[in-house]
Amino acid sequence: MSPTSTAMQIREVGPRDGLQAEEPVTIEARVTLINALAAAGLKHIEAVSFVSPKAVPQMAEPSVVMDQIDRQADVTYWGLVPNRRGAEFAVEAGMDAITVTISACPVYNEKNINRTIDESVEAIGDIIEVADGRPVDAVLSCVFGSPYTGDEPTASTPELMTQLAGRGVTTFTLADTTGMATPQRVERVLEITGSDIGLHLHNTRGTALVNAWHAIGLGVRRFDTALGGLGGSPFAKGAGGNLGTEDLVHLLNDAGNETALPNDTGIDLDALMNAGPDLAEAIGHSLPSPVATHGPR
Repeated sequence: MSPTSTAMQIREVGPRDGLQAEEPVTIEARVTLINALAAAGLKHIEAVSFVSPKAVPQMAEPSVVMDQIDRQADVTYWGLVPNRRGAEFAVEAGMDAITVTISACPVYNEKNINRTIDESVEAIGDIIEVADGRPVDAVLSCVFGSPYTGDEPTASTPELMTQLAGRGVTTFTLADTTGMATPQRVERVLEITGSDIGLHLHNTRGTALVNAWHAIGLGVRRFDTALGGLGGSPFAKGAGGNLGTEDLVHLLNDAGNETALPNDTGIDLDALMNAGPDLAEAIGHSLPSPVATHGPR
């Protein structure tokens, strides 16, 4: 597979996936983070999720958060929803696009969202009905390995994608939920799914950035990242944070100058660096991203 496009799309998931792994922060801190990310040039931001506040108190009051942000016309604000009712709340809150999660591993799917894969496919169909034409991106977890089975379910992944596309899912993001991927595993999966997908990479074993770099060379142009490298799965012991937004932008800014690979993300690295200290103060500890810690070269 060779790159077919020079356009890069980075979806910032820090306000949702990143903060979901932390102790709850104030609505003001969440609003400040979302606004800072938009000001830095992020055009896709997963801002909130419409889940039960009893189950995920970090994501309480998503509609209030969306009411208070300085909404930018050129930014797509994504909301994660688990079911039809969540989709209804998302539509009422004016979300531009919707993310849904489903696992390639049946065991993880039941532990994460208490459904079988078939039940999840049905629920996603209901969500798409409510979405009323909004883009719906399905994030497929454990594609590169499962913490419960160890399997790399490459054979079932395209079948699941075909099922979901039939339901109306518009795009797909393949998630390395517990950081089990390596460049070789990424390449094996892309050989059967193609490169017209997004990647959601975790840095549990320090491979997120090298996996992204290898995937870019294979034609992938969409990535989920989180400011500061925050994130992790509460349903997978030892899961590390997301690929840091600063880390990927820093690499692309430099690499594109000397290669044929894309480097124009439209994201201001200095602005990201300036947003980091406020985020660290809100969560009460330093950020794991190497670029956030040591600065750009």
